[in-house]
Amino acid sequence: MRIIVDFHIHSKYSRATSKDMDIPELAQWAKWKGISLLGTSDFTHPVWLSTLKLKLKPRGDGLFEYDNTVFILTTEISNLWTWKNVGKRVHNLIFAPSFEVVDKLNRKLSNYGSLTSDGRPMLSLSGADLVKLVLDISSECMVIPAHAWTPWYSIFGSMSGFDSIQECFGDQAKYIYAIETGLSSDPAMNWRLSALDTITLISNSDAHSPTRLGREANVFDLPELSYQAVTDAIKQKDKSKFLYTIEFYPEEGKYHYDGHRVCQQRFAPKETRKLNGICPVCKKSVTVGVMYRVEQLADRNEGFIPQNAIPYKNLVPLEEIIAEAFGKAPGTAAVQNQYQQLVSTFQNEFHILLDLSEEELKRGGMPSKIIEGIMKVRKGQLTIQPGYDGEYGIISIFPKETETQADQLSLF
Repeated sequence: MRIIVDFHIHSKYSRATSKDMDIPELAQWAKWKGISLLGTSDFTHPVWLSTLKLKLKPRGDGLFEYDNTVFILTTEISNLWTWKNVGKRVHNLIFAPSFEVVDKLNRKLSNYGSLTSDGRPMLSLSGADLVKLVLDISSECMVIPAHAWTPWYSIFGSMSGFDSIQECFGDQAKYIYAIETGLSSDPAMNWRLSALDTITLISNSDAHSPTRLGREANVFDLPELSYQAVTDAIKQKDKSKFLYTIEFYPEEGKYHYDGHRVCQQRFAPKETRKLNGICPVCKKSVTVGVMYRVEQLADRNEGFIPQNAIPYKNLVPLEEIIAEAFGKAPGTAAVQNQYQQLVSTFQNEFHILLDLSEEELKRGGMPSKIIEGIMKVRKGQLTIQPGYDGEYGIISIFPKETETQADQLSLF
């Protein structure tokens, strides 16, 4: 059976996160999105953990349930340590099979920093020490580097990362089975590094509000839905069980290109090199984005596809398609009302975006402009102003006549 999974989100106890990131809201939005399995995240936070224990019912297979929505215990850790006299900051995801294991993890992790200040705690603990600590408690756990290319707080980040998994995790690198590609990169960019050929690439929303769930996700075909079945499919990189990932167009991510947000300067990697990494307006260093960093580490040309690569599909969230079609801002009442009507009529968002044909959408009474937008997204007929230095890219499905091609990246 097809299982769509979003492992990495945040609760309302993480910084800059919606108060609606609570179990009932998450369960409802998972249904509207078509998500089969949702990460709890933030299990290190004591108040959130109490909520999870109170509301989630164990299924006996390492997973948990609330109102027919299935959850898996996950969290994100911010690791800070010094490596060769250089400060390193890397975010990592942890998967756990039970609350008993989580309790043991939290007791150990609390020795390295506060677990109460944020749902994603900052811990003075190296990547290698984190993996050893986690796996010593339970070999069923997994540690996966989060948003691997983000300039700050990632394994390959330009500001505080490493050049390889081995540098980051040392003798524990053999237990790193996957990395999360993040919103600003897609699998094709990661395929340019031969060192990642044996590593599974997963994608998640990193959602801070319910509407963001599933903007990136993972699609499995499993004989059963259980903790072991899901983690085995990741560890084994089994293409018969791990079908594909659902991806943002990476240009829409906040750190795809280089630039300086304060000065409104955005650069492709070749432009950054010409400028020697200096903003021409303020003469300060620009934030080096994901595309530049990939090119720094790549040992293959663009377009290379490894033999065992798990495929992917680029999507634009339905809310954004509706907003473009009607000329409204995402999150407005008109867009939300139309969204609710469509997911009620057509089952859920992923069923609309992935499964239904143009004719099926027409027969269901979907507005023609939204159907046109969905078809254009499927064909990649978009223009995008790439994101940079913390600014999301801007997708144009129906480009306005006033828009010029000079500052856009055509995907058609």
